Amino acid sequence: MSRAEPIELGLTIPLQRYLRVRALPCGQELDRRFCWDLHVIPLRGCSSLLAVHCHTRYTFVLYDLSRPDWECLSDIFREGLEHSLSSAGFPPETADLLCGPGQPLFTKTHDRREVAFLNRAWDDVMATELALDESAQSQPLLDQSVNAKPSRCVGSDGLGRTAERLAAVIRELS
Repeated sequence: MSRAEPIELGLTIPLQRYLRVRALPCGQELDRRFCWDLHVIPLRGCSSLLAVHCHTRYTFVLYDLSRPDWECLSDIFREGLEHSLSSAGFPPETADLLCGPGQPLFTKTHDRREVAFLNRAWDDVMATELALDESAQSQPLLDQSVNAKPSRCVGSDGLGRTAERLAAVIRELS
């Protein structure tokens, strides 16, 4: 199934400040399968990207982004998503199913619950920071560690593993 609309990337207030972005619109997408929230986090003193899928809480990290990387955030997000999904064993077309056509829309974060789950994902990243590979931007071992932990999310009741939830979303969209 091909998506006609671009996805929404919700930027946290700290990320908006970091990027010097003002006056983002509120997210309009009701289907959280097509929404991600993004946050800037310090990892070992380096500004890094935390990306969390709003529906499943699937998480990936891009370590030590440069200023030019941050300036092309939508492209860096897409590349990071593709690499994370590939490392997790998802087929190459998975990113296309999740991202839709064209450039994503930057918005404010999607809701308080989604931000609460993003904060939990950040806690999980910090708890598994030993998996961080300082020689690479993509962090497949760190991503895998975070996504393997049972967690809660907006799109499902109870505890579950995010990679399994994302696989279910991919089956729904295929």
